[in-house]
Amino acid sequence: MDVRPEVPMGAAVACLGAAAWLLGGPYSGARRAQLLLAGGGVVGGPPTWQDMVLGLRRLRRRWRPEWWAPVVGLVLAVLGASVLPVLAGAAAVPLVRRVRRATQARRAGERRGDGVLALCAALAGEVRAGRQPGEALQRAARDSGGLGEAQAAVLAAARFGEDVPRALAAAARQPGAGGLLGLAACWRVAVDQGAGLADGLDRLEGALRAERDQRADLRAQLAGARATAAMLAGLPVLGLLLGAALGADPLHVLLHTGAGLGCLLVGGALEGVGVWWALRIVRMAEGA
Repeated sequence: MDVRPEVPMGAAVACLGAAAWLLGGPYSGARRAQLLLAGGGVVGGPPTWQDMVLGLRRLRRRWRPEWWAPVVGLVLAVLGASVLPVLAGAAAVPLVRRVRRATQARRAGERRGDGVLALCAALAGEVRAGRQPGEALQRAARDSGGLGEAQAAVLAAARFGEDVPRALAAAARQPGAGGLLGLAACWRVAVDQGAGLADGLDRLEGALRAERDQRADLRAQLAGARATAAMLAGLPVLGLLLGAALGADPLHVLLHTGAGLGCLLVGGALEGVGVWWALRIVRMAEGA
């Protein structure tokens, strides 16, 4: 099989250029100028491993995960001498961005739920310390941050004697802040009927904690199903690597022959449907 030497040579040059760009971050020209104008010390010399680690961390914070899709597509395009991987990588950017945002929203909801739990515990402690509910809510909200973006509205209602349960119910519309509905109910019962607010908050905290523990147990039980779906999604990549290790050229077959293109389209569609179906089953189990 005739393999053109310029293809791996081009890939090697691209990798070396990327490595030089990554490692040259802390000692780039702009950085040298800043150190020189600021009267810093020696600006020459190679970067240390601490500088490399810091540079990679900065790059990780700035580099979104979805931008790895076109990078991988570009590498496959160079190795396979075809433009199709570049188009596939560009098409995968919105999908990966959607997955990333959904993951961030889920984690933000979990943090907000933990904040509501901490708010109930702190508010119960402040009320037992003898403070009025409005003052206790202000102190507890500042310490726990369980009100999220609606903290200003809720604290304004508590400070000026407005309808605090309504403000709490509005704040409960945030993802993960559903426990504020229980806090609004406890507040309304305590104000209207004179019941003990601290006792109601203790019961609410216990219920929210039990619900959180139940979700954590369910997530742990479904971790195996998620790992199986991820492993099945990675099997085609493993097959390509095995084919390349055996001396074949699977990228050439997939990207430059009619049968290979047909297998690529059908296999990609079946792979996507399979992963979507497995994740849908996991989401249905979590919702139930």
